[in-house]
Amino acid sequence: MQKKLLTNGNINQLATGRWVGVVWYRDEQGERKRRSFSGKTKTSVNKKITDYIADFNTAIEESDEAKKKLADSMRTWLRVFKFPSIERTTYDRYECTAENQIYPVLGNKTVGDITAADIKSLLNQKMSEGYAYTTVKKVYSLLNEYFKYLMQQEEIQKNPMQSAPMIKKANFFAAQDKENLPIPETVTIFTPDEIERFKAEAFKRWGTGKRMYRQSAAFILMLNTGLRTGEALGLLNSDIDLDKRVMHIQRGTKEVVSRDGLENLHQGSEMRIGKLKSASSKRDVPLNSTAIAMIEELRSEAYFGENTPLVCDETGGFTRPMNFRKRYYRILEGAGLEKRGLHSLRHTFASTLVNGIRQPDGTIKALSPKQVADLLGHSTSQITETYYVRKDTSRLNGITDGFEM
Repeated sequence: MQKKLLTNGNINQLATGRWVGVVWYRDEQGERKRRSFSGKTKTSVNKKITDYIADFNTAIEESDEAKKKLADSMRTWLRVFKFPSIERTTYDRYECTAENQIYPVLGNKTVGDITAADIKSLLNQKMSEGYAYTTVKKVYSLLNEYFKYLMQQEEIQKNPMQSAPMIKKANFFAAQDKENLPIPETVTIFTPDEIERFKAEAFKRWGTGKRMYRQSAAFILMLNTGLRTGEALGLLNSDIDLDKRVMHIQRGTKEVVSRDGLENLHQGSEMRIGKLKSASSKRDVPLNSTAIAMIEELRSEAYFGENTPLVCDETGGFTRPMNFRKRYYRILEGAGLEKRGLHSLRHTFASTLVNGIRQPDGTIKALSPKQVADLLGHSTSQITETYYVRKDTSRLNGITDGFEM
């Protein structure tokens, strides 16, 4: 609630001859309060009241979010309310969305003047420019959270987001002349042939016998364990028990924007070593023979001790995710494979385990979604099935034979 003057001041003379004045106002909690003044003359008290009211109104004007430019107001909201309470990577994403998608269009508009039409125009503009649905959804979600905060603080009288719903996914894709596929069908995985091509490229050597690509075994390790990039890069040699054929996932790495306090230094990113994505991410992952071979390969390439990263840089420190991705993309390019994210290795792992592998006797060896969810560190198997597994419908060929009706 905003402070508000309730009177313009009252002045009275005491029996002692001194003059006193009082101004009543409502504070941010809605309580009625007063400010008192005194002086030898009525003129001096009146000046004090006049100056106080002027300062009071200026403070209200400066604190009135509805009269600020959206860019100024949202930046303050992000820094004061979001920065201390969310993950650094999440804050970086919020800031990036605001700076690149919202401010160029709505940044100079006065907050209180922004309408539902302005919001819809922004969303439609991003859609027509070919932005991904997920990108536009992030724009919508950030604006929705911001305006909801303003309503809760009674800074604005009407929330423009209420009359500007997010574009339906089907309509969004139709407007971009794209097919609205079910989520599982959009999961990107490597086919068995692509895996072989990737491996062949990853382990190529120069004429001198030296490997063409550093840390290439790490990508095959991820393919056989389903590790996230941050988990693989945060793995210490001491986290691995080759005798028991298991690795203990206990920490992760991430890249965040370099800052001086809250200020974005625009000087690239910096490494953070810390907690995992969620509580269920802390887990033990079993190692198959290929995974063990890849661990041994990485240690033969570079080993600086038990308490150093398995996938280390040249000095035994943690590898920057950006450099790790670049090596992965170079292998993809060398193998003649289309570019896809490192997460595709994790998707391939999950899809293979759920869909199963045909055995020599014709049976299919597969794991349940719940088992795969536990291996991936998901809290529920629904997440695994919906977002990580591309179902192989070829296994259904001929399954209805004998069910003619």
